[in-house]
Amino acid sequence: MSAKSKIRSYLLLIFLIVIGVGGYWVYTNFFKTAVKLNKDYEFIYIQSAFDLNDVIYELKDKNILKETDKFEWMAKKMELDQNTHPGKYRILNGMTHRQIINLIKYNKQEKIKLTFNSQIHDMKEFMLYVDDKLELDEEQLEDYFEDENMLDRDFRLAPNYAFGTIIPEVYELSWAISLSDFIDELRKTYNTFWTRDRLAYAKKNTKLSIGEIITLASIVQNESYIPEEQQKIAGVYWNRLNKGMLLQADPTLVFANKLWGTQRIYDKDKEIDSPYNTYKYKGLPPGPICLVKTQVLLQVIDLTKHKYLFFCAKPELNGYSDFSETYEQHQKYANAYQKAMNKKGIK
Repeated sequence: MSAKSKIRSYLLLIFLIVIGVGGYWVYTNFFKTAVKLNKDYEFIYIQSAFDLNDVIYELKDKNILKETDKFEWMAKKMELDQNTHPGKYRILNGMTHRQIINLIKYNKQEKIKLTFNSQIHDMKEFMLYVDDKLELDEEQLEDYFEDENMLDRDFRLAPNYAFGTIIPEVYELSWAISLSDFIDELRKTYNTFWTRDRLAYAKKNTKLSIGEIITLASIVQNESYIPEEQQKIAGVYWNRLNKGMLLQADPTLVFANKLWGTQRIYDKDKEIDSPYNTYKYKGLPPGPICLVKTQVLLQVIDLTKHKYLFFCAKPELNGYSDFSETYEQHQKYANAYQKAMNKKGIK
């Protein structure tokens, strides 16, 4: 081998060594840099308006990033600044910068589970719950649910029936979901139940609007958990509505007085001046008094037609009721029920 060839070989070898060392340095200092947390994982929340600088600040604020320059260099190389997806992300202890960037870049976020059930008593509580769980705030929700045109367009309901837009179940959503997408999720579940055929049948069988049906069902749900009883109880209230009688529904007093969890209503509770007090005001209350299960809606849509005007829980307190056509007979049942409650010490 000539001297020139040897020199070229040596130079090439030196070049490859430099490239190898440099590559290894970049690999270990950028690609293999791992975060060290004091716990197994930490959550970060990337807001809708965040850019790369905001993401870096969030990571630094949660004590996840120590070397921001390295992270920023790699994030730009991997085009995170052009692919920042808002949401909630779980950062595991020992994750590399590359893994964190990929998590956000490819939108591998944690979904938020929202459970809409009987623990939410009214629209105010619903909006506060959503405000606490998601990026959405109470004011955004208020603006929508008070908008008559929007509610009519999306749910065929007036603002006073807004609580009826929410079908109770568990919803899995992005933390950063937009208002329009959030409403779409509610509407999707709502329309799965309120199909055209079901709407037509419900209105034909009950002669009530969809908002009135939901409101009646919210009362019935609080009277009994037994399907066939719910149908009969709905029939009692339907008869009273048609005769122009006061509904005198105890669950509406619980709602008006905010007596959540109470097992007994007293005469003093009937004194409250509220449109939800069906002992004072005729007709249905102005809106639902709880989130209504679809099973109960089905019973009310298919309510039992009979002549009963009164009902009272049986003294066995087993979820069933005694039904009567006259007030005199109802009083006998009511007295037996009151004695049973007193005997059990239920206040």
